[in-house]
Amino acid sequence: MLTFPNAKINIGLHIVSKRSDGFHNIESCFYPIDWTDALEIVPAYDFSFQSSGLPIPGSQQDNLCKKAYDLISADHTISQVEMHLLKSIPIGAGLGGGSADAAFTIKAINELFDLKMSISEQLNYARQLGSDCAFFIENKPLYCFNKGDEFEPIHLNLEGKFIYLVNPGLHISTQEAYAGIVPRSSSTDLRTLLEKPIADWKNHIFNHFEETIFPQHPAIANLKQELYTQGALYASMTGTGSTVYGIFSEEVELSQQFKSFKTWKGILK
Repeated sequence: MLTFPNAKINIGLHIVSKRSDGFHNIESCFYPIDWTDALEIVPAYDFSFQSSGLPIPGSQQDNLCKKAYDLISADHTISQVEMHLLKSIPIGAGLGGGSADAAFTIKAINELFDLKMSISEQLNYARQLGSDCAFFIENKPLYCFNKGDEFEPIHLNLEGKFIYLVNPGLHISTQEAYAGIVPRSSSTDLRTLLEKPIADWKNHIFNHFEETIFPQHPAIANLKQELYTQGALYASMTGTGSTVYGIFSEEVELSQQFKSFKTWKGILK
């Protein structure tokens, strides 16, 4: 079975409070985009995991795809599998690529072995693998809260808008991103802010991590500003960075402006 785990962007990312378990409560809108990896899973006599494309740090045992298989196989009688992951989504870039790979592993195994797991069951497995893994089970625009693993529907339609992503190749650790962050509740619910015209988002919708990341990495702030210079309706860093994106009313060609960086462009759905 061949499947294509996709990335996501954060539209607004507010760090609301510190939790007693050491995590943080957030609020954000997660929006899927079509920048994808490719993941093939087939039944086999012995388990194996191989990857190509971008190098994946860590051991096979630490890979989220392997962990997803282990969780499901502990509860269901399924054969061993061979997995091959072609990695294209930059790692540690705020795009959720590793989480998507894990979630799509859950969905693929469910279909491959006809396990008939409900969405709720699949979400339960995903939440054990990472805070934003669960988003990719339903894989549609959602308002996310608590650790980023609880969701509510959101009425946000960006269909037909053009998006341009720029990844400067900087890895931002979670520790670095949270250093200096002061959690606080927003005066206005993010869902209410997202009802404003996109051109107004610039003055109302923010990623709190920009406050700590931009002073340390001004090149990322410059990329965001360049997207506005090129006519973006809204631009932001996604997740903890370092990828930034711009949403445009129509397609733009920016290969010369960002020729030194890894980029992706496409139409939002």
